[in-house]
Amino acid sequence: MNEEVKANLDRSEESILVARELYGSEHYDFSASRAYYSVFYAATALLLAKGFTFKTHSGVISAIHQRFVKTGLIDREIGKDLNWLFELRNIGDYGEIRHVPQEDAEKAIIAADRFVQTIQALI
Repeated sequence: MNEEVKANLDRSEESILVARELYGSEHYDFSASRAYYSVFYAATALLLAKGFTFKTHSGVISAIHQRFVKTGLIDREIGKDLNWLFELRNIGDYGEIRHVPQEDAEKAIIAADRFVQTIQALI
Protein backbone atom coordinates (compact mmCIF):
# COMPACT_ATOMS: atom_id res chain seq x y z
CA MET A 1 0.00 0.00 0.00
CA ASN A 2 1.22 3.47 -0.92
CA GLU A 3 2.58 5.47 2.04
CA GLU A 4 0.23 8.40 1.36
CA VAL A 5 -2.80 6.10 1.15
CA LYS A 6 -1.83 4.51 4.46
CA ALA A 7 -1.30 7.90 6.11
CA ASN A 8 -4.80 8.99 5.08
CA LEU A 9 -6.33 5.74 6.33
CA ASP A 10 -4.51 6.18 9.64
CA ARG A 11 -5.84 9.74 9.94
CA SER A 12 -9.30 8.46 9.13
CA GLU A 13 -9.14 5.91 11.96
CA GLU A 14 -7.75 8.45 14.40
CA SER A 15 -10.44 10.98 13.47
CA ILE A 16 -13.29 8.56 14.17
CA LEU A 17 -11.74 7.69 17.54
CA VAL A 18 -11.53 11.37 18.42
CA ALA A 19 -15.12 11.88 17.18
CA ARG A 20 -16.26 9.24 19.69
CA GLU A 21 -14.26 10.85 22.50
CA LEU A 22 -15.69 14.28 21.73
CA TYR A 23 -19.20 12.83 21.57
CA GLY A 24 -18.67 11.25 24.99
CA SER A 25 -17.63 14.66 26.33
CA GLU A 26 -20.78 16.24 24.82
CA HIS A 27 -18.82 18.28 22.26
CA TYR A 28 -21.25 17.52 19.44
CA ASP A 29 -20.10 20.20 16.99
CA PHE A 30 -16.53 18.97 17.12
CA SER A 31 -17.57 15.33 17.17
CA ALA A 32 -19.51 15.76 13.92
CA SER A 33 -16.60 17.64 12.36
CA ARG A 34 -14.16 14.85 13.23
CA ALA A 35 -16.61 12.26 11.88
CA TYR A 36 -16.65 14.16 8.59
CA TYR A 37 -12.86 14.34 8.51
CA SER A 38 -12.74 10.60 9.03
CA VAL A 39 -14.69 10.09 5.80
CA PHE A 40 -12.74 12.82 4.01
CA TYR A 41 -9.42 11.12 4.79
CA ALA A 42 -10.83 7.72 3.78
CA ALA A 43 -12.19 9.14 0.53
CA THR A 44 -8.85 10.80 -0.19
CA ALA A 45 -7.08 7.47 0.46
CA LEU A 46 -9.35 5.68 -2.01
CA LEU A 47 -8.80 8.30 -4.68
CA LEU A 48 -5.03 8.21 -4.13
CA ALA A 49 -5.07 4.41 -4.34
CA LYS A 50 -6.76 4.71 -7.73
CA GLY A 51 -4.32 7.36 -8.97
CA PHE A 52 -6.39 10.52 -8.45
CA THR A 53 -5.58 13.63 -6.43
CA PHE A 54 -7.76 16.60 -5.53
CA LYS A 55 -6.97 19.72 -3.56
CA THR A 56 -10.42 20.67 -2.25
CA HIS A 57 -13.12 19.00 -0.19
CA SER A 58 -15.64 19.57 -2.96
CA GLY A 59 -13.25 18.00 -5.49
CA VAL A 60 -12.89 14.87 -3.35
CA ILE A 61 -16.65 14.62 -2.78
CA SER A 62 -17.41 15.15 -6.46
CA ALA A 63 -14.87 12.53 -7.52
CA ILE A 64 -16.26 9.96 -5.09
CA HIS A 65 -19.73 10.49 -6.53
CA GLN A 66 -18.59 10.48 -10.13
CA ARG A 67 -16.19 7.53 -9.97
CA PHE A 68 -17.71 5.32 -7.28
CA VAL A 69 -21.33 6.18 -6.45
CA LYS A 70 -22.57 6.66 -10.03
CA THR A 71 -20.77 3.49 -11.11
CA GLY A 72 -22.37 1.47 -8.30
CA LEU A 73 -19.12 0.69 -6.47
CA ILE A 74 -20.40 2.69 -3.50
CA ASP A 75 -24.06 2.55 -2.47
CA ARG A 76 -26.08 5.74 -3.07
CA GLU A 77 -27.01 5.96 0.61
CA ILE A 78 -23.34 6.07 1.56
CA GLY A 79 -22.86 8.80 -1.04
CA LYS A 80 -25.70 10.74 0.57
CA ASP A 81 -24.04 10.26 3.95
CA LEU A 82 -20.88 11.87 2.57
CA ASN A 83 -22.83 14.96 1.49
CA TRP A 84 -24.72 15.13 4.78
CA LEU A 85 -21.53 14.82 6.82
CA PHE A 86 -19.98 17.66 4.83
CA GLU A 87 -23.01 19.86 5.58
CA LEU A 88 -22.91 18.86 9.24
CA ARG A 89 -19.21 19.67 9.42
CA ASN A 90 -19.97 23.16 8.12
CA ILE A 91 -22.46 23.64 10.94
CA GLY A 92 -20.03 22.25 13.51
CA ASP A 93 -17.12 24.36 12.32
CA TYR A 94 -18.82 27.51 11.06
CA GLY A 95 -22.42 27.45 12.27
CA GLU A 96 -22.05 30.52 14.50
CA ILE A 97 -25.32 30.30 16.45
CA ARG A 98 -26.35 26.91 15.03
CA HIS A 99 -25.04 23.75 16.65
CA VAL A 100 -25.04 20.06 15.83
CA PRO A 101 -27.67 18.29 17.93
CA GLN A 102 -26.63 15.24 19.96
CA GLU A 103 -28.65 12.86 17.79
CA ASP A 104 -27.00 14.16 14.60
CA ALA A 105 -23.53 13.79 16.13
CA GLU A 106 -24.39 10.19 17.01
CA LYS A 107 -25.69 9.51 13.48
CA ALA A 108 -22.55 11.13 12.06
CA ILE A 109 -20.31 8.64 13.85
CA ILE A 110 -22.42 5.72 12.63
CA ALA A 111 -22.40 7.06 9.06
CA ALA A 112 -18.64 7.67 9.20
CA ASP A 113 -18.01 4.12 10.41
CA ARG A 114 -20.09 2.71 7.55
CA PHE A 115 -18.35 4.94 4.99
CA VAL A 116 -14.84 4.09 6.20
CA GLN A 117 -15.58 0.35 6.18
CA THR A 118 -16.85 0.64 2.61
CA ILE A 119 -13.72 2.52 1.52
CA GLN A 120 -11.38 0.06 3.22
CA ALA A 121 -13.06 -2.78 1.35
CA LEU A 122 -12.49 -0.97 -1.95
CA ILE A 123 -8.83 -0.33 -1.27
